[in-house]
Amino acid sequence: MTYDEARSLFPVLERFAYLNAGSLGPLMRSTLDAMEARSRFDQEQGRGGHAWFESVVSLRARVREQIASVIGATAEQLALTSSTTDGCNIAVAGLGLGSGDDVVTTDSEHPGLLLPLHVSGAQVRVAEVAGHPTAEALERIVSCVGPRTRVLALSHVLWTTGQVMPVHELKRETGLPLLVDGAQSVGAIPVDVGELDYYTVSSQKWLCGPEPLGALYVREPDSLRIAFPTYFAQTSIERDGSFVPKDGAARFDSGWLAPPMLAGLEAALDEAPDWRYERAAEVTAYCRKALGAEYEVIGEPGQGTLVSWVPRADPAESARELYERGVVVRDVPGTGWLRASCGWWTNEDDIDRLVARLAT
Repeated sequence: MTYDEARSLFPVLERFAYLNAGSLGPLMRSTLDAMEARSRFDQEQGRGGHAWFESVVSLRARVREQIASVIGATAEQLALTSSTTDGCNIAVAGLGLGSGDDVVTTDSEHPGLLLPLHVSGAQVRVAEVAGHPTAEALERIVSCVGPRTRVLALSHVLWTTGQVMPVHELKRETGLPLLVDGAQSVGAIPVDVGELDYYTVSSQKWLCGPEPLGALYVREPDSLRIAFPTYFAQTSIERDGSFVPKDGAARFDSGWLAPPMLAGLEAALDEAPDWRYERAAEVTAYCRKALGAEYEVIGEPGQGTLVSWVPRADPAESARELYERGVVVRDVPGTGWLRASCGWWTNEDDIDRLVARLAT
């Protein structure tokens, strides 16, 4: 598949320079077709016969295998969830945190991770990493670790700047369990969960799948308990009436997820080209250089596929005006920044269009 052929997969690119996969990725025609085909099948089968149930079980298994292969895991280590936020909630609740425990996070996390931590009953220690190089960020996080620290919880790629956090180094240096928010990493940069303990996945961002859908990687499923407010559903047990949890991470599945959404994600994962990471890195570097010639660009070069910069006008208003003129970016609340997301479908013309619209 060539770059031009890849772009033709996305109808939205006919109208917009779409630079906001960090919020929601563009949908491919094949994804929409798969969702519609699955919906028609569900309608025709009546959603109650053996053939329908068997098809859903098979679909869930295929998607589980696909996501696992993207992050270097096994299907047995993967739970299907409704989002990264859902996965974070399941993991935090399953850890059984409470009074007397500490958790360490950073000052650049998304509320989807922060809120479960703050309601867990544990003391939340916040490492100030915003604006600091990766090596210094590592030191700042480690310095917050104490004798009561139960888990480190942070993003692999910061949603504010695209900075890639040294999650594997943190695991090796501290030996503590790591809960990693993978919303801005999976599908954007190569991911190998390796020795990490818990890792959340989003369908609707860089994997270009539909929502609500995601996954939670659990290295050792027995390390989490099934606990309120997480789910204990029919999909969590070995067989009806047994009340025996499944052996693998499937015990943490978020119930019976909508088959059309699963079919859409399956199609999106099938379409992703082998060169997706190299192309995303290439066009991100072009974006950083083009914006850096006129604006203050935040963070280090050579990191993730997000680029944040300081515009000359109000960021929220600038984002609205850019949208009206055919460019989709987003403002980063509370920072004064705009953010562009560069995927494997992005080309240099998209970036040039952004820079030109900003200048006029």
